[in-house]
Amino acid sequence: MRTIIDLPEAQLVALRLLEVRKNVSRAELIRQAVAQYVIRNIETPEAFGAWNTKNRKSADAVTTQQKLRAEWDR
Repeated sequence: MRTIIDLPEAQLVALRLLEVRKNVSRAELIRQAVAQYVIRNIETPEAFGAWNTKNRKSADAVTTQQKLRAEWDR
């Protein structure tokens, strides 16, 4: 589906740099940005224990696991 948006010149310049660096189209960069925005802003179900993301900045399970394991005495 096509959507028309107006972007400031500075954002267009930044997108052009990313197009070249990542070798993808502007449309693909915008699709990726929208996908990330949607994922971050849709309500997620509550979790319990170590996976509860309500009071954490990161929801990355691997990072959480590594942090918890670093606390163990060896």
